[in-house]
Amino acid sequence: MAERPEDLNLPNAVITRIIKEALPDGVNVSKEARRAISQAASVFVLYATSCSNNFAMKAKRKTLNAGDVLAAMEEMEFERFLEPLREALEVYKTGQKGKKEVSEQKRKDKEKKADSENDKSREEEEEEEEEERMEEEPEAENNAQEEEEEEEEEVEN
Repeated sequence: MAERPEDLNLPNAVITRIIKEALPDGVNVSKEARRAISQAASVFVLYATSCSNNFAMKAKRKTLNAGDVLAAMEEMEFERFLEPLREALEVYKTGQKGKKEVSEQKRKDKEKKADSENDKSREEEEEEEEEERMEEEPEAENNAQEEEEEEEEEVEN
């Protein structure tokens, strides 16, 4: 757990961005108000986490899940936020599924590329071996001819 209460506060940049997105243009928020909103948001997160943890403990689990959070929101009497939270959760899951599919496709493409490079390497090696054999064959033929000629000369002598 946090050593100091300040450690539990959300980052100021995040709070400022959320405030700016929630208010119309031209509305200014004092530093004191931003601090108060930040502390209120931190308290809300801690309370929601504690309530969610209670649901997880009742289910004899150590891991909080989305269902625990939704049940906690209902228990905290924030029912009007349940539907937007479900929608946001669905969007998140869809995004994660898409990311997983993209990463899986990248992995498959990488494997295919590695396989094709290995195939190319094998093909290149085979071509080089074939070229070496082709170069060796004329030499072998020449050597055979020379040996035949030498044998003929020896027979004649």
